[in-house]
Amino acid sequence: MTDTRETQTRARTVFLLAHTGRPAAIRSAELVVQGLLRSGIGVRVLEAEAADLPLPPEVGTVKEATPQCLDGCELLVVLGGDGTLLRGAEFARASGVPMLGVNLGRVGFLAEAERDDLDKVVDRVVTKAYEVEERMTIDVVVHSNGDVVHRDWALNEAAVQKMSAERMLEVVLEIDGRPVTGFGCDGIVCATPTGSTAYAFSAGGPVVWPEVEALLMVPISAHALFAKPLVTSPDSVLAVEVQQHTPHGVLWCDGRRTVELPPGARVEVRRGGVPVRLARLHHASFTDRLVAKFALPVSGWRGAPH
Repeated sequence: MTDTRETQTRARTVFLLAHTGRPAAIRSAELVVQGLLRSGIGVRVLEAEAADLPLPPEVGTVKEATPQCLDGCELLVVLGGDGTLLRGAEFARASGVPMLGVNLGRVGFLAEAERDDLDKVVDRVVTKAYEVEERMTIDVVVHSNGDVVHRDWALNEAAVQKMSAERMLEVVLEIDGRPVTGFGCDGIVCATPTGSTAYAFSAGGPVVWPEVEALLMVPISAHALFAKPLVTSPDSVLAVEVQQHTPHGVLWCDGRRTVELPPGARVEVRRGGVPVRLARLHHASFTDRLVAKFALPVSGWRGAPH
């Protein structure tokens, strides 16, 4: 393997992130790398992943997974399922490099292409035939005893959940500094429009088109008459207060990063200061994507009258 500096001397460089635990990802990574190198585009990967991939010696490697490892890269190509794509989103947000996702999992709303589209992906990267859009994120702050004890962010959602299976989490919800309601529940999901098709969707929340700027608050198995999903302004501040008499809770951000919430903890969620940039290959509407991803029945549709 060559040092990163050799790869950086090329005119163009793409960073590749793959779920190397999947045979399909290994084969897909090999095809993408070969296609890019044939076109004179340098490729860089993490050293830990390079050991599992059949890569030619001209592929550059970096040891540490830091935002700086994408320095000089024009694009981050991610091969994998939703978990790998969310891992890629962490790199994309921290570095500002656009992420192009190839879905090797099940639903893959963050992905722009499927496994069968690898040739098209390579061609679009080589010809720069893609557009970049920004997806809204959320910033998350955890308070305990008046002190800030944790800061985080999410592309999809921040979920406050019970830690103990046998006892509910007692919470009070707040929007823009005013209390809304309180109840016992399994948890609360605070989501972005991007995350509306992820955990929030599973909890019964609405599907929100990505271009809509809004924040969502979706209860999980709440014991209350008023426990409906709420959709607020993107400038609102959402808060979930864990009651003093309730068991410990836990905060999950994008299902990847977690912190324990003691009784009395307060979780505040607001629009993130740094978006995630996604590379787009298609101009297909979100409606078509929704129908395709969930295999929705649309037979019998005749279209709008002319």
